[in-house]
Amino acid sequence: MNKVGIIYNALIPEAKDLSAAILDRLDLPADSWIATADDEATLLQQSKETDLVITVGGDGTILRVVRMTAPSGIPVVGINMGRLGFMTELRAEEAMEKLPLYMTGECRVEARNMIQARVVKGSGGEVNGPYHALNDVVMARGAVSRVVTIACTIDEAKLTTFRADAVIVSTATGSTGYNLAVGGPILDPQSDDLVLKPVAAHIGLSAGIVLSGSTKVALTLERTQPATLSIDGHLDYPLVPGDRVELEQSPMKAKFLRANPVNYFYGTLTQRLGFGVEQARAVRF
Repeated sequence: MNKVGIIYNALIPEAKDLSAAILDRLDLPADSWIATADDEATLLQQSKETDLVITVGGDGTILRVVRMTAPSGIPVVGINMGRLGFMTELRAEEAMEKLPLYMTGECRVEARNMIQARVVKGSGGEVNGPYHALNDVVMARGAVSRVVTIACTIDEAKLTTFRADAVIVSTATGSTGYNLAVGGPILDPQSDDLVLKPVAAHIGLSAGIVLSGSTKVALTLERTQPATLSIDGHLDYPLVPGDRVELEQSPMKAKFLRANPVNYFYGTLTQRLGFGVEQARAVRF
């Protein structure tokens, strides 16, 4: 390993301290570097020659970093300083002890599927994108508190027209994010399936639909209400009626180094969702 990057969430003081300790105290390659997650200039400049990225923050930090690591195929090890940390691998208190294991080459590489989105403008057919998301792509109402009207086709077959606050298309990784918060299903993180889930639907389906990974989804904004397309919660693209968003499996993969057992996701799922023993018993009875 010739170069390791350490990227941290600048809003968390402890993340900066831990990142500095990793750089100073662990036996990293000489050209290793450190940057904040919002320092895109440094991330893009360093991405071509970096062999491993360590993130210190939470899932939001990883979502920012993946925009740089996925195109270059750089694996990520996430240290959780947040609350849920579904994509992270290590807790903050064990990071200094366990990180050297991830630099020996003995860990497995886990590839996560992503979504690709293209925006086809209704006036003239101009195509913008592609944009790539690890978690989800969301078409939602804008600043005005009114529902949006979204026509949905799946593999060119008309499914329905939603009148809703939003429509989410998420990956298996993103199924534990916004999709879960509005009652959508949790998918195995290694699945290549997608989830289509409306938010507060007034007309049309309200249940989530699990789609094959080969499915192509098109969402067309109708009527007069503008909307916003959100890519992983970090890139917001304004939409006007007539605009169409075309969604499919991305050719890119987000790569993670894993040393935890394959069943770690299920073994920690209820804990990460905040269900303790007493809470689980209360839900059951």
